[in-house]
Amino acid sequence: MKYGKVLITLALVGSVALSGLALAGPKAKITPGMEALDVMHNGQMVTIRRIDDKEAKIPDAYNHPSRHCPPFCIQPMQIIPGVDTVGELDVLGVLKRISNGDRSVMLVDSRTPDWAQRGTIPGAVNIPWDKINIDVAGNFEIEAEAETLQDILVNSFGVQMVDGKWDFRSAKTLVLFCNGIWCPQSSVNIKTLTKMGYPAYKLKWYRGGMQDWVSVGLTTVKP
Repeated sequence: MKYGKVLITLALVGSVALSGLALAGPKAKITPGMEALDVMHNGQMVTIRRIDDKEAKIPDAYNHPSRHCPPFCIQPMQIIPGVDTVGELDVLGVLKRISNGDRSVMLVDSRTPDWAQRGTIPGAVNIPWDKINIDVAGNFEIEAEAETLQDILVNSFGVQMVDGKWDFRSAKTLVLFCNGIWCPQSSVNIKTLTKMGYPAYKLKWYRGGMQDWVSVGLTTVKP
């Protein structure tokens, strides 16, 4: 009889222990209802989650509060009227749409390749800001630069040239980001694109950029 009670007790203890393990799981969820998100990056599936490590620290590249201004000045909350400023959950929502096959949206890493190589947001496409930038006169000094921008507009952003004018009706909705609220690269691109006629409602700005992304422990990948 005692032997039977011991077996029952052990079974109950084991059941509670297993239940506890199941309930424990990762403590650093993205939201109470989202533990992780699978996205495609360069043809491979990547799981975005938060670092579940109390000893984790922000990478040194983003851990410097003092930066010279100009050019690294604090950016305004709204960069252009009609262009939404978005946060991490909005970016994840866009990535989920892309992973589900939506080709009408695109996440653009506006940084130069040397910065992108340090780590980028999974699912982002690196299109360096200086490939889109134009001078203050609104044109290019070198014809090859204009051709590069035209290629990006047509083949990456889905813009069409109709009767010698840019047609943005089928253009993708772009979410642009760079290094953080002190980084002007993505904001410069947004200003350039709107001057060219890109609809403001088709442009979104992840103002916090990589510094905010890594500060909450979200996954990064090499391009």
